[in-house]
Amino acid sequence: MKTLLQIDFPFPGPFGEGMTDAMKDLAISIAEEPGLIWKIWTENPETNEAGGIYLFHDDASARAYLEKHRARLEAFGITEVNAKLFQVNEALTAIDDGPVGPA
Repeated sequence: MKTLLQIDFPFPGPFGEGMTDAMKDLAISIAEEPGLIWKIWTENPETNEAGGIYLFHDDASARAYLEKHRARLEAFGITEVNAKLFQVNEALTAIDDGPVGPA
């Protein structure tokens, strides 16, 4: 069963195009993570928050990535990380055209 990982954390910026420029290499690295199907990058300059929504093929891959990402964020000085893991109900998601990715 696929697993959705939701992460957010305090982030002072940059946002928008500046974030794209600053995080491009990280995005390329994340694309290579084992078990990752996709990531949606999130940002909110009004509340100084950033994060992402990730879809993984399985729970073990999502948990391994979360552990790695927490350590990476801590290395950047970010210690307040909110994370939630969810199992995806693919049948209902497909009815609503959700991007559940390949089987």
